[in-house]
Formats: sequence, C-alpha cells, structure tokens
Amino acid sequence: METITVNGEIRENLGKKSSKETRREGLVPAVLYGKGDPVHFTVKALDLRDLIYTAEFKLADVNVGGESHRAIIKEYQFHPVTDQLRHVDFLALEDGRPIKVEVPVTFTGTSPGVRGGGKLQQSVRRIKIKTTPKHLVDSLTLDISKLELGQSIRVRDLDPMEGVEIQNPGGQPIATVEVPRALRSAATAEKKASEKEAKKAPKAAAEE
Repeated sequence: METITVNGEIRENLGKKSSKETRREGLVPAVLYGKGDPVHFTVKALDLRDLIYTAEFKLADVNVGGESHRAIIKEYQFHPVTDQLRHVDFLALEDGRPIKVEVPVTFTGTSPGVRGGGKLQQSVRRIKIKTTPKHLVDSLTLDISKLELGQSIRVRDLDPMEGVEIQNPGGQPIATVEVPRALRSAATAEKKASEKEAKKAPKAAAEE
C-alpha cells in the first residue's frame, strides 16, 4: 500500500484568526487524532495533493513534533467558493483498533455483455469497510468476466476477505452492463417482426 510522507509543524496558536493567517501563508491547519490528546499542526498544501486529489486509497506518514505516525485522512474541508483546502483531520492507526474507511472498487476480466456492445456503468466507486490496520487493504476487486447484457454485479458478489467487514448493503449494485439504445431498438424490431410472422403462419395454413 502506498504511503505519502506529510511533514508538519506544531501549531502553538489556535483559533479562527490564527487559522486565517496560516492559510494566507499557504499552509493548511491540521489535527492528528488517536494518539492521546489531539495534535494541532500545519502542513503544506502541496504535501497533501497525492493524498486528497486521487481516487486511490493511501496511507500517510505524518511527521510532527519529532515523532512519526502512521495515519489515514479522516476528513477534510474545502472553501465553498474558492475550493481552497481549509482543514484536514488525520487518524493515527493503532494495532488492533478497528477503523472504518472507504476504498475504491476495481474490476478484473472482460464482460461478455460489453463485448456484445453493452456499456459498463459503475454506480459505486468506493466501498466502506471496517477492519484493523493489520488487514487494511487499498482496494476491493470484482470479477466481471460473466457479466452479460442487462446484468448487474452487487456488493454481495465481492469475495470475503480475512479481517475485512463490508459495510455497504449486500444488494447494492456496483456496476451494470447497460444495453445501448441501438441494441434495444434492434431487439424490439426483431421481436415485432417475429410476432408478425407468427400471426401470418396460421392464416397461411388455413388457406392451404
């Protein structure tokens, strides 16, 4: 699992005024939870880029106050207008202590439905799991090699993993092979033609 190094400086002054000054200096106020009292610090926004602006799940190696902490990002906030990163909360990982995180879903195999002209539509990109640091994974994988046109693959189709408890409902669709409009139209036209021929057959037999 990829780990991104985050170097922080302890924040001595807290409060809104101090936070504004911190942001003006191009820094982001941050808090590390899970190791005794919360640790308030600042970090360069650039150091957080590969943790936040990505679809991948990554760990953080937070270096602050002369100590290093293996952690995950728990929450972050953006300015509603400027999209500036305003605040980040980290959670330090502790062996044996359960955590809840969201990890991305990836696919293996090639869907027969896609080969037949369908389009794979992914409705869920991240799955919430409950686990411990020992069993933490950075993604969940689904095999779509048997997914036909019009079929869906669901949360319950994920293979069980040791120490990992999936939090999403089992019946929730993750991806569906949608039937394109052109294929639907062709199927409808074929059905109508078949029904028309079926109606003609009894009439022709009667005339004979």
